[in-house]
Amino acid sequence: MDVSAAYRYCEQVTSTEARNFSYGIKLLTPPKRRALSAAYAFARRIDDIGDGTLPAADKLAALAEARTAVAALASGRPPAGDPVLIALDDAARRFPIPVEAFGEIVDGCVADVQGTSYATFDELLHYCRCVAGSVGRLSLGIFGADDLAQAAPLADALGVALQLTNILRDIREDYQNGRVYLPAEDLDRFGCSLDALAGSLNGAASAAGLNGAAEPLARLIGFEAERARSWYATGLRLMPMLDRRSAASAGAMAGIYRRLLERIAAAPAEVVKGRLSLSTGEKITVAVRSLAGMAVRPRPARTSAAAAVPGEPA
Repeated sequence: MDVSAAYRYCEQVTSTEARNFSYGIKLLTPPKRRALSAAYAFARRIDDIGDGTLPAADKLAALAEARTAVAALASGRPPAGDPVLIALDDAARRFPIPVEAFGEIVDGCVADVQGTSYATFDELLHYCRCVAGSVGRLSLGIFGADDLAQAAPLADALGVALQLTNILRDIREDYQNGRVYLPAEDLDRFGCSLDALAGSLNGAASAAGLNGAAEPLARLIGFEAERARSWYATGLRLMPMLDRRSAASAGAMAGIYRRLLERIAAAPAEVVKGRLSLSTGEKITVAVRSLAGMAVRPRPARTSAAAAVPGEPA
């Protein structure tokens, strides 16, 4: 397969599978759009292994194969005949993509398969950086910045913000799949036990049971939403460091997730009933506004915006 066909395959994967990211990816220039589509397609492949229906042992074996592919990419010798790896290898030759970061995504998926839970936010933060901060840093390699070392912690923080939003959105689905990402220390702090919500999360709660659990759940989700907002505030300091089209792309992705976060924060009990999402029209509106806003903004002078990272956001 030639490189052009490989890129077309990756763009097709992105257009059909990236329900939120595709709106931002489409705002990039063609070379960057192709490269980010290749990065997304491989990250999606890894994630699909972790979320798939294979037995755990088979998932771990497939993840080990993905890790081998990452090592081959890093050495410049990707397996032949795989359109995603062909495109990604070409992209990595054109852009400073930190391909080793795909190994972090593998690490996060291994934790999912093994049923890892998180006692503290610091433990959860490590997971978020593996599965989403890594994607921020991979994207940054394609976006470009005047100072990649300064920008990388901000891209990482934006990825963390998006992952925290995902965790709140998917409380019900994750629980039904045997996964609990909310830190145990936070559940304890707000007197919120997911076991107490088991009936509602499985669609069989009484109204009294749900109402009794709703108040601590609302407080917990409000707390986690505020935490996510602080990570957005840090991550969005990346925008002035990007060129206009890249900033519009990243801004659209972040904007869609931020709007989703505010919807969750406004109606926390809804996450128990099912997954919340934005309509196609809302996503398009965010993307158009992001592109329009970035088209008219001046490029600010470089700052030391990354100085306050890498702990909790400033």
